[in-house]
Amino acid sequence: MNLTPDLLSRAAARKPRLVFADGADPAVAEAAQRLERAGFPAPLLVGGKGINPAKDDRLGAIAQRLRERHPDRVRDGIDALDQAADPLRFGAGLTALKEADGCIGGSQNGNVDVLRAALWAFGPADGIDRVSSAFYLKTAFGILTLSDCAINPQPTPAVLASIALAAVRDRTRLIGDKPRVAFLSYATGRSAQGPLIDHVRQAVDRFRTLAPGVAVDGPLQADAALEAEAAQHKAQGSPVAGKANILIFPDLNAGNITFRLLKALGEVRCLGPLLQGLARPMTGLSRGAVPDDIVEMAALVALQGAQSTIQGGV
Repeated sequence: MNLTPDLLSRAAARKPRLVFADGADPAVAEAAQRLERAGFPAPLLVGGKGINPAKDDRLGAIAQRLRERHPDRVRDGIDALDQAADPLRFGAGLTALKEADGCIGGSQNGNVDVLRAALWAFGPADGIDRVSSAFYLKTAFGILTLSDCAINPQPTPAVLASIALAAVRDRTRLIGDKPRVAFLSYATGRSAQGPLIDHVRQAVDRFRTLAPGVAVDGPLQADAALEAEAAQHKAQGSPVAGKANILIFPDLNAGNITFRLLKALGEVRCLGPLLQGLARPMTGLSRGAVPDDIVEMAALVALQGAQSTIQGGV
């Protein structure tokens, strides 16, 4: 897919130590070898010929962290060790303890399982109300960020603003361009009224207080957000219309249907879902992910740990 020509080199330059929670998967093992050849430190593989959590010296520290963060989920010390030995929680624990710079959850785990492990080990980033997800698409309009398409079914305006904030933070790290955020809806500007439109307007207002230096507009229809001609007719003077690169969907129905429809039609190449808004980088893989996909997802996770270049509360 090659989101950007320099994606791998920028990620490798950070010398990130990544941990894969599904090291026994042949596709993951091959991707790890490719990453090492690209200049990454040798990734840590959990399972297979890699790390056996039950015999690793760091298991006790991970168990203690899990127990301290959520004592209600742990019966006793033995239970804590057993839970810490789970590959996902072990990988998340290594990342929480900064033994690893990021964790890739593996192709055998669902996004919910990966998210639970991450929330248990380290939780959301400062200023983020709710962890979310994003897809990165290479399209005729350039590289687009679509969010949230996998996690939050009916986000409130405050949660929508938090989703956009997380997307902006990641966009600057991963792609490196100036974010332009469009909050999508079925109508543009003042062309319609009603609860659904008000919901989006409230989210835009909230986002402006969180990130006053970031270009944003909404509600915008998808064509007004992306197409210059539609923008000219529907949203003259908008700082975003016709050139948006971050699309925020009003709910999970809209986001998930859109990306799956685009993928099924073969109109774009999709990479994700990438978890965003976590205190430490961690994400999962789509089931059946091939080494090329895994390498690029790993590069994105590596870059999530970089310092954001956006000012103004982001």
